[in-house]
Amino acid sequence: MFRGDDRALRARNEERRTQNAECRKRSPRRHSSFFILRSAFFILLFVMAGCRQKMSNQPKYDPLEASDFFADGMSARPRVPGTIARGELSNDPFLDTGKINGVEADGFPFPVTRAVVDRGEQRFNIYCSECHGRVGDGNGMIPSRGYRHPPSFHTASLRAANTGHFFDVMTSGFGAMPPYGTMIPTRDRWAIVAYIRALQLSQNATVADVPPAQRANLDAPAEDAAASPAAEATH
Repeated sequence: MFRGDDRALRARNEERRTQNAECRKRSPRRHSSFFILRSAFFILLFVMAGCRQKMSNQPKYDPLEASDFFADGMSARPRVPGTIARGELSNDPFLDTGKINGVEADGFPFPVTRAVVDRGEQRFNIYCSECHGRVGDGNGMIPSRGYRHPPSFHTASLRAANTGHFFDVMTSGFGAMPPYGTMIPTRDRWAIVAYIRALQLSQNATVADVPPAQRANLDAPAEDAAASPAAEATH
């Protein structure tokens, strides 16, 4: 009985040794395949990293970065002399600068219509009212927080100022006011000037400034004055 068990044990051990030998024969092949796959993966990863690095480090200049290539040391290049950007060509110095022969002029370079004044009101409320206030008295939200108060448009000196003065100040800035020439188009700046004139008239108007056909509405109750234009429209 013990001899049989011993023979069975030796047979099992021999079978295990045979299986282990076969595994050892196959193991180098599997190891070699794994090594090849791993190497290929790292090579691909290296190539991809190289492409990304090349694209992210392009030879370029950041805005206002210095350059040793140009003689002035600046990477930002000025316009070629004599070139004009599209949409900036104009043969009207008054339209572009508010000046004639270098002097601030009065009037407008194009007809002032209701649409122009409405456009000026819209642009004024966006760009100007924060400092100058909605009625142009200089009491906007920003000065109320401690910023320097701008002058009121309703002073005698500014009521007498030429329209070209307001246009030039908007274009080039004045004192603590920054220039808006690059932010507000030329015709919109003139529209704002037209609205400033309307504000000045609204705060300093007299009875003589009211058209005769509408003077009768000045003393009428508010509801009657509001109904009068509607009644005229029906007729």
